[in-house]
Order: sequence, then structure tokens, then C-alpha cells
Amino acid sequence: VLVSPEISKEFETDSEDSDVSGSEGEDTSWISWFCSLRGNEFFCEIDDDYIQDDFNLCGLSSQVPYYDYALDLILDIESSNGDVFTEEQNELIESSAEMLYGLIHARYILTSKGLAAMLEKFKNYDFGRCPRVYCCGQPCLPAGQSDIPRSSTVKVFCPKCEDLHYPRSKYQAKTLMEHTLVRHSLISS
Repeated sequence: VLVSPEISKEFETDSEDSDVSGSEGEDTSWISWFCSLRGNEFFCEIDDDYIQDDFNLCGLSSQVPYYDYALDLILDIESSNGDVFTEEQNELIESSAEMLYGLIHARYILTSKGLAAMLEKFKNYDFGRCPRVYCCGQPCLPAGQSDIPRSSTVKVFCPKCEDLHYPRSKYQAKTLMEHTLVRHSLISS
């Protein structure tokens, strides 16, 4: 079947749009999908190997409801038990997966690989710039004010004026659980 160049070009554009729109393709992992969501720009992608190491998850099972299901969701592991959940339970599992990823992320960014990933995001201005004129667009770092999940919103820290600011996006402020030590770790490295 011959297709005109205009139709072919339109088809390519449509397929590109569907990829960008976040359609649930099999090639996208949960981690990539989650990190690409609006408001999750501060998260970096964590290696599956790090997440699969039980040592790195020590103590988290008691903090997260539906822990095993949330972990399976993060790692894209299909449940072999054939469990069927209600819509409400699925929402709880998804919420638990987001919380668990945030807790794992707070630990991961203190490792050498995690610090390197966060440093790269810092150099790319992914966390934003200081709003103060005298800081001349200094890149900022995400800064948690508490190690307790969901107890406060994230702010951004400017290493030049050494002040905390609200992120530009309201979505970024509500989602991230940053360890309070990350800004000190990155600044000293």
C-alpha cells in the first residue's frame, strides 16, 4: 500500500506525540515514568540494583503500607499471586510506591552514584536558580527541612546567599522527600 508523504509525515507526528504524552508503553519503566511526571523533576532515576539490595531498604517496610506490592510496582515486577485489588487498594499501592521511592531516593542520593546524579542535575540547573538578583542565576539544590516523610515541603537552597527559597513550581514543592544532608554533601564535594 502506497501512502502519500503528507499522510506518512502526519502518522509519524502522531506516534511521536503519543510517546511524549506518556502513554503506557511497555518500554517505559515505572521509575522513568515517575521521574518524568510534572513536579518530580527533583528526583533522579535509581538503579534497579540499588533498590533490589535489601540492605538499602532496611526499616522501610514498617513505614510504607502495602510495602511488598509497592516495591514490585517500582521494579515493574508482575504479581505471581494473581491478587486482585479494588480501585481504592490500587490507589493506595500507587501512593505507597511513590512514598517508598521517595524514601529510597533520600538514601540513594547520599551514595557516590546518587551524589553524582544530583550533581549533574545541579549543573544542568534542574533544581532552578536563585531568585535573588545578586546571586546572578546561581543554581540551587533541593533541601528538605525534615527527614520525616511528608512533614514539610521541599525548598531550594542557594549556596551563594545560603538561603532557602520556595521552588518556582508548586508541584515540585509538594512531592519531594529530600534528606536534610544532601545540600551539605553536594556543596562539600
